Amino acid sequence: MHRSAFSLSQLSRRFAPRFASRSIAHTVLDLSRVVRVAVGALIAGAVLIACSPTYDWRTIMNNDNGYTVDLPAKPDTDERTIDIGGTQMKMSMQTAEAGHAVFAIGTVMLPDDDPQMQQAALDFLRTGLARNLGATPESNATQIPLAAGGQVPGLEMAFSGKAGPQQEARTLHARLVVHGRHVYQAAVIADRELPVEQLDQFFQSFKLY
Repeated sequence: MHRSAFSLSQLSRRFAPRFASRSIAHTVLDLSRVVRVAVGALIAGAVLIACSPTYDWRTIMNNDNGYTVDLPAKPDTDERTIDIGGTQMKMSMQTAEAGHAVFAIGTVMLPDDDPQMQQAALDFLRTGLARNLGATPESNATQIPLAAGGQVPGLEMAFSGKAGPQQEARTLHARLVVHGRHVYQAAVIADRELPVEQLDQFFQSFKLY
């Protein structure tokens, strides 16, 4: 049986009751987990955060995984082994909550830089993102900047859908990119469309080493 990169319902149940005092993505490892955690937390904590969204942007330099990004709050981190096409791989995640949204950077560490393995991991993440909001995994070409200058080709996704036991409306924006032995996933899941300047702050700051 195929397991989505973003299996969320279990984490929603685990973290939603603790939204007010603890990050909803404390042990999130991939976007489907982010989506499900966000869904449960957004439902449980909507009243608490609706009137006071805050974006305390700070630059995070992740030297272990080779990227830098601006996040709107102090991030939580986690790592776990996942299975992609029968191959065990490590996936790490940094997530930060702000207002009614979760911002996340996921990194899959590949066993090598074989093009077929790179594509398999990319497809796995892309399909998992879409499945959790009942959308088709459509994407468009984009460019992801390098910290040293230049760009590498990537994919961008943006769609809305319903998720969670109450089928609440959610929006998701994401960027996916392969760089050497890493596949990256930058994403934002929210219960409403975010201001363009907040999305731009996040995505434009995401740069690879």
